Amino acid sequence: MATIGLDQLFYATITEDTSGNETYSTPVSLAKALSADLAVELNEATLYADDSAAEVVKEFKSGKLTLGIDDIGITAAESLTGANIDDNYVLISASEDEPLPVAIGFRAKKSNGKYRYFWLYRVKFGIPATNLATKGDSITFSTPSIEGTILRRNKLDDNSKHPWKAEVNEDDPNVLAATITSWFSAVYEPAFAVT
Repeated sequence: MATIGLDQLFYATITEDTSGNETYSTPVSLAKALSADLAVELNEATLYADDSAAEVVKEFKSGKLTLGIDDIGITAAESLTGANIDDNYVLISASEDEPLPVAIGFRAKKSNGKYRYFWLYRVKFGIPATNLATKGDSITFSTPSIEGTILRRNKLDDNSKHPWKAEVNEDDPNVLAATITSWFSAVYEPAFAVT
C-alpha cells in the first residue's frame, strides 16, 4: 500500500561488546522528518551451466539512507557525526571526527490511515549537507539533509542471520498491539522461536 506521510524519527546510539555485538540505548527523537530515501545495494552472482543461468544469488550488501529533516540539533549532530560539543555548548566539527553507527527508527503513514514502522539497525552518517539562501521576494525554507550508509548488524538473530532492517505494518492482523505501542521505546529485537 502506498505511503502518504513520514514522522516519528528516532535514533539510538550503539555500544559494542568485544565481539562487536550491538546493544542499543533508549531511542531519542532526532528531528522532524521531511523525507527518508532508502536505496539498497545487493551483491549478485550468477552461475552459468549448460549454456543458461543455473543459480542466482542476491544478498544485501549495504544501503544508503538520506534524511531530510527540519533541524539536526547539536546533541543529535554529536551522536550522528562524531563532532564534539565544547564547554560553551558550541558544536565543533574536526577533520579527525569519526562518526559511530546508530540505529534509526521512523514510521510512514499509509493511505488507509495506518502506519508502517521501521528500524534500520546500523547506520553510519556523514556530515550533514547545509543549504542556505538569502531572503528574496518570497520566503524559502532551507533545511539540512544527512546521508548515511546502512550496514548489517553484527549481532546474530535467533535464525543465525545478521539483520539490517525491521519493518512492520500496524494493520497486519497478526501483529501484536504491544509491538506497535513499544516500537520507539526500544530498538526492536527480532523474535524467532528457537528450535
